Amino acid sequence: MSARQTKPQPLSDTEVRQIAADLAAGRPPMVWFTAEAVGVPEGRSGKVLALGDPSEGDFLQVKPTGSKDVLSFSPTEVTLTKPARRPAPEAAAKPRKDTPVSMPSSVAPSVASSPLPPSPRPVSTPEAPAASKPAPAEADGPAEGAAPKGAAAKSASRPATKAAAAARKPKPPEVTVTLSGTADGEWTVDVVNGKKRTVRGLAVAGSAVAQAAKLLHPEVAEVVDSVLDSVRSSQRAKVEQLQSELDQARRVLDELQG
Repeated sequence: MSARQTKPQPLSDTEVRQIAADLAAGRPPMVWFTAEAVGVPEGRSGKVLALGDPSEGDFLQVKPTGSKDVLSFSPTEVTLTKPARRPAPEAAAKPRKDTPVSMPSSVAPSVASSPLPPSPRPVSTPEAPAASKPAPAEADGPAEGAAPKGAAAKSASRPATKAAAAARKPKPPEVTVTLSGTADGEWTVDVVNGKKRTVRGLAVAGSAVAQAAKLLHPEVAEVVDSVLDSVRSSQRAKVEQLQSELDQARRVLDELQG
């Protein structure tokens, strides 16, 4: 009953805010993994190194004790409550103390009875060991067969645990570069590193865009050149229109001054 009462509870919103405050103060808090944790044994400890976006679910970045990897977990997989020690080792130790006492009593009759058969019939003594040899072999057979089964079960569970831990390893951040252009010939670049926008609306010269497009791929250069040609044509038309308006304004000014 006491084990059920002290069962670790998942993180609450208040505890998540407390972890965020500890991280902001430079004190990575210690947590313990619950039975819901995948790839990590229940009761193992770890340190929270960072918090992500709660909408992702597994937003707690935890480094298990003794591991070099930082894995992602949800609030249901870790707890701030340290699990209590189990009293199972004490109960298991009691039968070990009793077993040495019971063994001599069972061995003594067999030792006392073993000298009796050889004395009346000395000829049958070689046959007795030969007949008794198959019995230990049969007794040892199941014990030896049981050991590989247990070892095979453990070895089969290890790849599943490693695969689950590998699935939780954080992926390297992806970088996305976006080039945008307008009809007026204005070019800007946006850079997103993972989920964080590091560069927003950085102005880039059209000549630099054309040079970069030629270095990337011929198809990219063809598309960018067509856009630049369209911008050049619109700018020439705008210059001609402004030049015409400027000439007309000068004529009007000359007539007013004359």
